[in-house]
Amino acid sequence: MNKSIKIKPHHFIDIITSFSADKLLLKPHYYKHEVHSVSKAILENRDLVLQIDLGADNICKPCLHNIEGICDDTLDISNRPKVPSLKREWNLILDKRWCKRLKIEQGDRISVLDFCERLINGSNNLLEIYKENNKENTFQREINLKKGLQNYITSSIVYAEEIEN
Repeated sequence: MNKSIKIKPHHFIDIITSFSADKLLLKPHYYKHEVHSVSKAILENRDLVLQIDLGADNICKPCLHNIEGICDDTLDISNRPKVPSLKREWNLILDKRWCKRLKIEQGDRISVLDFCERLINGSNNLLEIYKENNKENTFQREINLKKGLQNYITSSIVYAEEIEN
């Protein structure tokens, strides 16, 4: 059986979106979450199985803000007054919208490439997903998501790792 990673839909989408960069630097974050290592696993194993998780996923587990499975991080909502100030509430809203659009549910197991295929078919009009966000930023997010998908599918991502000292 292939290795699997528990992941929130928006985490996977953020990772794929980051693949739009001309050169990707994968390095540990000071929050100590695992975006860098999950990104590397996705880059190195196209057969990787993703298990959809709307709670604390593999990225969240070691994070400083993960308190017994609950994220205590907050968001600056000064430019997005309709967004909840608790990151976990905003993330859940986004994840539910993505689940509905991509026809996935908590616990589903799908391959990275299957998730990408669903994104290719479901990445238009991100204003419906991120309706509380700035329109220009959302348009740019859509462009970057599509470029990241293209880069991943064509294996044209250049990345480097920075090891924490």
